[in-house]
Amino acid sequence: MTERKLIIGRIPYANLFPIFHTLEKECDCSSYEFVDGVPSELNSMLRSGAVDLSPSSSVEYLRNPLLYTYIDNHSVSSLGPVGSVLLFSERPIEELDGSVVQVTTQSDTSVALLDIILRKFYGIRPVLQPSDRPKGEAFLLIGDDALRYAKSSLPCTLTHDACPFVYDLGELWYRYTGLPFVFALWIVREDSGGKQDLLSGFAGDLERAKERALKNLPEIARHAPMKAFMSAEDILAYWSKLDYELDDEHKKGLELFDRYLKELAVNLEIFD
Repeated sequence: MTERKLIIGRIPYANLFPIFHTLEKECDCSSYEFVDGVPSELNSMLRSGAVDLSPSSSVEYLRNPLLYTYIDNHSVSSLGPVGSVLLFSERPIEELDGSVVQVTTQSDTSVALLDIILRKFYGIRPVLQPSDRPKGEAFLLIGDDALRYAKSSLPCTLTHDACPFVYDLGELWYRYTGLPFVFALWIVREDSGGKQDLLSGFAGDLERAKERALKNLPEIARHAPMKAFMSAEDILAYWSKLDYELDDEHKKGLELFDRYLKELAVNLEIFD
């Protein structure tokens, strides 16, 4: 008889490294199978049922609320700058109306958030162009790509110096709303109920991993793959920007994001 396992999406980004590192080091993961992927890939795998749960884009939950539930008290959020969802531009953001802004294909939530920020907060409508390798006069990067690019002196284009304008989307959201922004939830497929015992066990393991990770970040930083391009101090400074909770304020931020998505009729299909 084949042993039942909980299939769990794993985002190989710096933002979740403390959680997954601690989970695999200190918890019994023999009943879990981890599948790596960027957020947009894991969103698709959740939708198709290829994974049972994953820390995935909050917009994936919002557009399919009947398909999913989520593990409460857990998220990847920021209350202000997030450090790894960055718009790089050769011009001030106010001057991008009508311009092409290349956006990463790795994220659904971050691209939808950028669309809201540009239209709702700045009243401009650039053309958002998905790209596997965003570049040009303005482009959006997320995760380790954003961290790596921000640390480099690479030019925006072959003919320009390093981008003089860098905008942190978490900071812009907080500036205009005063609320946390929830980038990711630990999303669970509703039809995974046949594994309820495994899900309950994982929720407990996740809570323990979060608590222990937040107490041991300096030690965890010693093992972080981001050491290849970031100092330990920079890694800890980045992790200090992140918020892994999901309380009432986070849910208010999530509800406002949902309201703006519907109010502006954000076309989520271009982000698939």
